Amino acid sequence: MGYMQQYGAPERKFVALGGAAPAIRVSEGAVVEGYASLFGARDQGGDVVQAGAYAASLAALAGAGRRVKMLWQHDPAQPIGVWDEVREDARGLWVKGRILMDVEKGREAAALLAAGAMDGLSIGYRTVKAERDGKNRRVLSELELWEVSLVTFPMLAEARVSAKGESLEAESWRSLAQILEDARQSLADR
Repeated sequence: MGYMQQYGAPERKFVALGGAAPAIRVSEGAVVEGYASLFGARDQGGDVVQAGAYAASLAALAGAGRRVKMLWQHDPAQPIGVWDEVREDARGLWVKGRILMDVEKGREAAALLAAGAMDGLSIGYRTVKAERDGKNRRVLSELELWEVSLVTFPMLAEARVSAKGESLEAESWRSLAQILEDARQSLADR
């Protein structure tokens, strides 16, 4: 029996990237880091993730020598990079990884992030333990984390993407986008 047949389809939580809140940062054209989930923040679906909700899942993945997947728009057929670090801290679930520029969707994701056209992160998970509180919220206390995706539409507005370092100033991003477009055009002209 397949994993999804046994446990069902994963749930998803979206986090907006950018702005003044905990931020996803993009550097060196392909390195992304920041928060994929924030503890205690109610999302648009009415869910609140408690601190420690990912601990057992992260420990199980590490024990099995596996990683949380980096996907494009939750599509399991389109991995776009590698999350090198995934950990909980006092604020939430922090991730750091590399978008793979050798993958077509990876190049697209980097260009969209650079242009500001994409600004969301989303987690794919299975709820292990949750309960309703008196405020009509589902409080998630244990989650099995499967993947963190770059997405178009976020659900949790408290975290946003921002630039880090000289290489990420708006002018540099426009330059990177132009380099990518020139390379794409050059390949198309062949």
